[in-house]
Amino acid sequence: MDCGIVTTPFGRRAMSLGMLAHQLSSASAVDEGKVDKWKLFRTVCAAKSNLGVSDRSLAVLNALLSFYPKTELEAADGLVVFPSNAQLSLRTHGMAETTLRRHLATLVEAGLILRRDSPNGKRYARRDRKGAIGQAFGFDLAPLLSRAAEFEAEAARLEADRRYLQMMRERMSLCRRDVAKLVDLLRPSDIAYAEEAEAHCQAVSMSLSRKPSIAEIERLLPVLALLQDELTNRLENLLKTQNTAANERQNERHIQNSESDYLSESEPADERLGVEFSRKASTDVLPVGQDASDPPANIETSLLPERRSHPPVTPPLIRATPLPLVLKACPQIRDYGPSGRIDNWRDLLTAATVVKNMLGISPDAYNEACATLGPETTATVLACLLERAEHIHSAGAYLRDLTRRAKSQSFAVSAMLSARLRAQASVVG
Repeated sequence: MDCGIVTTPFGRRAMSLGMLAHQLSSASAVDEGKVDKWKLFRTVCAAKSNLGVSDRSLAVLNALLSFYPKTELEAADGLVVFPSNAQLSLRTHGMAETTLRRHLATLVEAGLILRRDSPNGKRYARRDRKGAIGQAFGFDLAPLLSRAAEFEAEAARLEADRRYLQMMRERMSLCRRDVAKLVDLLRPSDIAYAEEAEAHCQAVSMSLSRKPSIAEIERLLPVLALLQDELTNRLENLLKTQNTAANERQNERHIQNSESDYLSESEPADERLGVEFSRKASTDVLPVGQDASDPPANIETSLLPERRSHPPVTPPLIRATPLPLVLKACPQIRDYGPSGRIDNWRDLLTAATVVKNMLGISPDAYNEACATLGPETTATVLACLLERAEHIHSAGAYLRDLTRRAKSQSFAVSAMLSARLRAQASVVG
């Protein structure tokens, strides 16, 4: 092992096992390539919630990166910056020196930077006769380069979790709204079950926290979905019952009219006049066995189209495309899931975020696709694009074109999956 990899802090600061682990892991940065420092910084900002750093600490990191002379971090050029506290305070908009020291210590503990302290604790660099830096003492940015892939994966996972949580919250809100309105629709016909369903829905709503987590929504959403299905089934049975009753009354009316017409054709003229007179008189008298409070048959049938006009309720857990079909048509997407696996839609959204960055798709194009197609369909499209990445010149432009076609109802993701399956079958054959 190279003894120059591990350094101890100056003064009374003690060495810890965590600092040693970060120094050893950053040694791999010597063999790494190069990465744009500002893109890497934005990735770290996106993953900050799991890195244990605050926005003020990231402001100090931003200042440290500004002292690195090149745009791309490259181990061959040296990754140590050596600004004084006064210079760092200026680039952090006048941050106090004590606050600056505290945030520098936070960055070191989080494993984002390393201390390369000089014998006297000062930060400086020794240059050769040509002016090149031979040895520098200050803050080493090597952990950023060595952990770039880790930061990118963590940022992708957090972004996928954010989108998945937003999608689940929307489904929960829609399901609660549908249940409430279906209960109101069922109440006049079956008040007992309507009251029971309303109490059940309120109990589920009361158990939700103000900002429910993914696990909480995944536990309660199927309960509301089952309640919604039961309400829908009862309303469908109610419609069938009303349709049957309306048809029976209409058939009875046709039979009575047919008998009257037959009698009017076979009887003499004077008897026909008597029948017509009795028919006119019967319109002012209720039929035998019908109460005055009963609605007429024609009024009841006129209400049926209004009840049918309600849009069909779709359970929020139903997806347009089964996940096993997506993975069968696009097997390469599995490699970008958490731990190289995709077990559910949440894992697919995480993999799609990684693939989005790898294919160079801009956040605007990706967000527009998610708003138009939905997060799950967008992830499916990206999985298909990954299979044909070598044949696509610009994945971002391709995704924008598919989004535009989807807005005009001229695009279906099932066609892409079918094409992938046919291509796989032709290769096997």
